Amino acid sequence: MPVVVVANPKGGVGKSTLSTNIAGYFAAQGHAVMLGDADRQQSSRLWLGLRPPAARPIATWDVNADMIAKAPKGTTHVVLDTPAGLHGWRFNDVMKMAHKVIVPLQPSVFDIFATKAFLDQLMKNKHYDKLQIGVVGMRVDARTIAADKLHEFVATLGLPVLGYLRDTQNYIHLAARGLTLFDVTPGRVEKDLAQWQSICDWLDA
Repeated sequence: MPVVVVANPKGGVGKSTLSTNIAGYFAAQGHAVMLGDADRQQSSRLWLGLRPPAARPIATWDVNADMIAKAPKGTTHVVLDTPAGLHGWRFNDVMKMAHKVIVPLQPSVFDIFATKAFLDQLMKNKHYDKLQIGVVGMRVDARTIAADKLHEFVATLGLPVLGYLRDTQNYIHLAARGLTLFDVTPGRVEKDLAQWQSICDWLDA
């Protein structure tokens, strides 16, 4: 059972946006997916509460500040949305169960420095060798200097860049209805699905 962890110690980088859409992608493939939310803000759990009954099912994974419960039998895919400041025993606990880690990164100097420290910590983790790790650029406008700086930084990481996602209201409008890019008519979100294709390929590999 693959467990995909979305992690970055910086708040507001798009972890919940990535987590919900990954869960939505797995659900669209017909998988029995669970979405866990270890963030105190519980954004992903709130989003699940907004999800309409007609949408493909995504189950809630019981996660709290003290422990992460095992997913029940029948679950085929798990996505875990993690909190800002993930560290210590909780960091080790999450990485122990992870198969793939996606690190969202915005084109901001603050995000870049926080992410560099997190990746250094991740590489020192005893479970690092068994992890597949990828980076996703969030809210990236390719026309900006900030985007250029982000590209320069990512080039130094030695990790695969799974994709760069544009800053669009599509994510906001869909999230408000408990939906993802993979729940609506493809023509409505064609540009965004094109940006997700390489991420989906990596998730399926």
